[in-house]
Amino acid sequence: MTSDQQQQRRFNEVVLPHLDDALSLARWLTGNVVDAEDVVQDACIRAFGAVGKFKGGNPRPWLLSIVRNTAFTWMAKNRPKQLLVTDDESVFENAAADMTGPAAQVTPEVALIAKADAEVLTTAIANLPLTFRETLVLREIEGLSYREISEITAVPIGTVMSRLARARDLLILAIGKAMPPEGRTT
Repeated sequence: MTSDQQQQRRFNEVVLPHLDDALSLARWLTGNVVDAEDVVQDACIRAFGAVGKFKGGNPRPWLLSIVRNTAFTWMAKNRPKQLLVTDDESVFENAAADMTGPAAQVTPEVALIAKADAEVLTTAIANLPLTFRETLVLREIEGLSYREISEITAVPIGTVMSRLARARDLLILAIGKAMPPEGRTT
């Protein structure tokens, strides 16, 4: 087997199983599917070149770190410094469908409430400052451990925990402000 074939095989084993997670993270960071696909394509090129240096262990955090760095590089080149908002509602429609569950009776009213709740959550997450959004997405959506997030973002675990707590607080405030007055408990 040639070294090119070995590199391709290693790439297929290490990177390909985690492409959905890579796209999800890129979508959250860039704010839309088209840009996320560009970022993941660039990240895959980088990962292919670096796959020989992967020392083993869990490849998911390794790949997500490459995706994160690629996304920030891509955004610095292609975007003015501004708030990024996602336009991919399918992620939240799927989440809303999961929240109702297969056993739940899905009436038009339930579907409408779930969609409204998903839109509020989507907007609240999208409006978080990027460092908090990134940490929240890596933990709550991607399910990474504090240690993995620390490795990906190159910050101490304490900073990860602090950012996550702050992100959750900001998210709760934003959702609370978005609720109609009759729905508030205060």
